[in-house]
Amino acid sequence: MKKTIGITALFILTFVPQAVAARKIVLDARIDEAIEEFYTKTSAGKQLAKKSKAMLVFPSVGKAGIGIGGEYGEGALIINGEKVQYYSTAAASFGLQLGVQTKRQIILFMDQTDLDSFRHSEGWEFGVDGSVAIATLGTGGEIEMKSLNQPIVGFVFGNKGLMANLSLEGTKLTKIEKNK
Repeated sequence: MKKTIGITALFILTFVPQAVAARKIVLDARIDEAIEEFYTKTSAGKQLAKKSKAMLVFPSVGKAGIGIGGEYGEGALIINGEKVQYYSTAAASFGLQLGVQTKRQIILFMDQTDLDSFRHSEGWEFGVDGSVAIATLGTGGEIEMKSLNQPIVGFVFGNKGLMANLSLEGTKLTKIEKNK
């Protein structure tokens, strides 16, 4: 049993990133599409994004799990409308889980100090290097008020699949190069 779990974890963490790695031009188009969907879903989110120092957009984060799970996605940090750096997001999880899911994530940096800390790090892990407040949407796409005062605000939307998880804790963000 332990051998099967180990092989499953190795497979997920080795092959999932390569399977979902996108070329720069495709990734850029998906990022733009995710932002448009985000703005359509919540006008309050759009207003909050305008006030943010930067927006980190992951247009598709895939997650799969059979006891041990993994997730991976690629995106970009956007400052003043320009994609300034590309990142991958990855996480592993253990416990009772079974399924496959894709979701979109947008993380808004509301504070310059937190943004600077993020940009100058070699790798960033939520829950260790910084906390993110997951914004919840109310009626008509309004954002819960307590989310508005946080230095880093995250949105998870477009969930497709059989697994639901709105936590970003333990997620590792790493700079990647996208030349083509």
